[in-house]
Amino acid sequence: MSIISCKIMQDEIIWLFSNDSEVDKIIIVENNNILEFREKLNEQHVSYEIIPFDKIPDLFRDTAEYQSIVIVNLLELGLHAVPKTLKSEVYQTIEEMIPFSDGILLFYGLCGNVLGKVEEDFCLEKDGCIVRILRDDERIVDDCIGATVGGGANYLKLLKTHSKEPAFFFTPMYANSWRELLNIDKYNPDPEKALKMAKMVNDLAGYSRVAKVNTGLTYVKDIDSKIEEYANLFGYSTFEVSGNQEIFEKCYFSMKDEIKNKIM
Repeated sequence: MSIISCKIMQDEIIWLFSNDSEVDKIIIVENNNILEFREKLNEQHVSYEIIPFDKIPDLFRDTAEYQSIVIVNLLELGLHAVPKTLKSEVYQTIEEMIPFSDGILLFYGLCGNVLGKVEEDFCLEKDGCIVRILRDDERIVDDCIGATVGGGANYLKLLKTHSKEPAFFFTPMYANSWRELLNIDKYNPDPEKALKMAKMVNDLAGYSRVAKVNTGLTYVKDIDSKIEEYANLFGYSTFEVSGNQEIFEKCYFSMKDEIKNKIM
């Protein structure tokens, strides 16, 4: 089984590994997005191997018996800045991982509606690899927030409830990564100007608050202070909503069962 994930959903993957005793081996694709992921896995005493992408196919050449192996490929946050680029990168990564995967689970949502047909575009007939994406009971989730708050219906309810005072919803990893998401420090030569531009855009859209999505996960340290930093910079108030890992758990174990049934 392979997981292709936005870096922002790494905490949910760590939680799944911490609660899955049936995985024989965890392999992380070596790239520039895994430093924080590795540190958290170490803190949770989860064993793993880091292997360059081009070396992974060699691992399966002499594997005669069935093993529960999960390969994780974390992709960068910046892909969301250009939806077409996000789609092309995700699709290319799927193509590259199909040859050594019985199934691929995408830790993504619609993400600007560019991944809505990914399961159709990579059907079972393609080298026998199953491709799935995060879903609630009815549809593909909208994004990382939608997945964390329980799916489309709950997400829509939250947005409607807070429509008079629109809010940004921050999961722990979103709170930890908002500067990277806005490209404040990495790419912008004038961070202060970038922050002013972001505030202007947010104000025009009517945002005035930040909602902390309490997922129950504590892998990110000092979440409250990170949210307060953002709120203070933009002059927003804060409040809290509930989140959980139900969709991640359902999709992950459903994929494992689907692969087992296909192989057995």
